[in-house]
Amino acid sequence: MNRRSILLGAGAALTLPAFGARAEEARITGAGATFPNPIYQKWAEAARGPTGIQLNYQSVGSGAGINQIRNRTVDFGATDAPLTAERLTENNLLQFPTVMGSVVPIVNIPGIANDQLKLTGPILADIYLGKITRWNDAQIVAANPGTTLPNLAIAPAYRADGSGTTFVWVSYLSAVSPEWKDRVGVGTSVRFPAGNGARGNEGVAGTVRQVRGAIGYVENAYAITNRLVTTQLRNKAGNFVKPEQPSFMAAASAADWNVPGFAANIIDTTGPAAWPIVSPTFILLPTNPTEPARSMHVRRFFDWCFANGDALARELEYIPLPEATKTAIRAAWRTQLGA
Repeated sequence: MNRRSILLGAGAALTLPAFGARAEEARITGAGATFPNPIYQKWAEAARGPTGIQLNYQSVGSGAGINQIRNRTVDFGATDAPLTAERLTENNLLQFPTVMGSVVPIVNIPGIANDQLKLTGPILADIYLGKITRWNDAQIVAANPGTTLPNLAIAPAYRADGSGTTFVWVSYLSAVSPEWKDRVGVGTSVRFPAGNGARGNEGVAGTVRQVRGAIGYVENAYAITNRLVTTQLRNKAGNFVKPEQPSFMAAASAADWNVPGFAANIIDTTGPAAWPIVSPTFILLPTNPTEPARSMHVRRFFDWCFANGDALARELEYIPLPEATKTAIRAAWRTQLGA
């Protein structure tokens, strides 16, 4: 399937219609990361009939998702920035991944086609540091021989809300730019030296679509949904790679899940074909739920997704978890939640 043929509404909230709902239907609520929102929508639609579970997922950003599950105002939280073992224990939370996704640069440059532009990590860092300000800058020109680049101001867009997508993006910039690491660092919310903020992956996608000269970063499904122009990136091996499923899979194959909270780090891996910005996304589930039945329904929902949702994930160019990792997650449910 061509990556540009996949269309999915990636709205800020998911509340499935009541049509065909069964009287005994269970309802669960979640909130957090916008990064996995497209696949959670697809999974929820597909799982409702077989499981009788209706999901209301609010795509409000990782920071808000963490706060809501800490306050127990939802049944589960969702974050792309994994919590440390200490924070999980402190807040009585179990963390597990659901799927892996890729963050991609998106641009709006007249005359530049999809995946035509070549960028490097240091160039991206310098753009967001405010050091590279025009698209015909010498560094960008040097990376793109034979491509005519306009004398057009660069308009960086970034997430204004607490964001796991930002965490993934700035983790990459910190890995490739010592200056970024020292001046800005890593977090779900950082002080960007250049550009303008927008809320959610949806907001960044919309900003880039509307502003000539814009550049932003979104989870790959949002680039597909909005038919945005993505770029090639030079990976750690020195090769320019396109944001396509084989390069995402090449990076994901390096994941080491044998770490606390399943917090595998697959940023800027060494594979010759690997896309450099790939990351898991996570669910936060209370180990002391106030409503055990709803917690069980959350696990039933994701258990169904693990067993039946891989094809839907691949359609949106997410990367399913390895079967061994899914087995380990189910074991963690039994150990920490007793079911």
